[in-house]
Amino acid sequence: MGNSALKAHLETAQKTGVFQLTGKGLTEFPEDLQKLTSNLRTIDLSNNKIELLPPLIGKFSFLKSLVLNHNKLTALPEELCKLKKLETLHLNGNHLRQLPAAFGQLSALKTLSLSGNQLRTVPTQLCGLRHLDVVDLSKNQIQNVPDTVGELQAIELNLNQNQISQISVQISHCPRLKVLRLEENCLELSMLPQSILSDSQISLLAVEGNLFEIKKLRELEGYDKYMERFTATKKKFA
Repeated sequence: MGNSALKAHLETAQKTGVFQLTGKGLTEFPEDLQKLTSNLRTIDLSNNKIELLPPLIGKFSFLKSLVLNHNKLTALPEELCKLKKLETLHLNGNHLRQLPAAFGQLSALKTLSLSGNQLRTVPTQLCGLRHLDVVDLSKNQIQNVPDTVGELQAIELNLNQNQISQISVQISHCPRLKVLRLEENCLELSMLPQSILSDSQISLLAVEGNLFEIKKLRELEGYDKYMERFTATKKKFA
């Protein structure tokens, strides 16, 4: 992409607060963006070949949405965690194995999408995020869901298409969790905590494609309690 094209994009971004440059084969984060650190509310650089997010990302203090789906990121800089206004972060289809230690400082974050990365566990840093609504960790390499998950504030947690064979019973203590997606994992019925059914806020549990038949789930103690929540929620949205 030529400089004149980039310049035109920068001029537009200065007016709109949105910088979108997708599918252009970019191999690095455009350095020229730092001229717009106080203008930009949205950056979308999806479908490129960016391998590294530079530390200067921490200077975009008004950024609300950062979308970097389908790039080649293997790690995120700690500086990313300075974005106190960031509400939406989409990083699907990269090569991330973990999140920065200070990730819990992204205090405004509402939506986090990390589908199709190489995470092996549910990052504990997510538990410090008080406004998190939706977390998508589908299509990773997660094998178990640890005790810390009980502090997660999310309303929806998507763990479809992982390799999960164990889930901490603490998941039923999540204060706001309504939707739990666990489709296409490696769960035996005995490894699914019954408290999810009998004693949680969860009103949609998606568990198709595991190592048990769905009809066996219906025989578990607490299933009728779960169905009450499920039906009540359905009515609310009908």
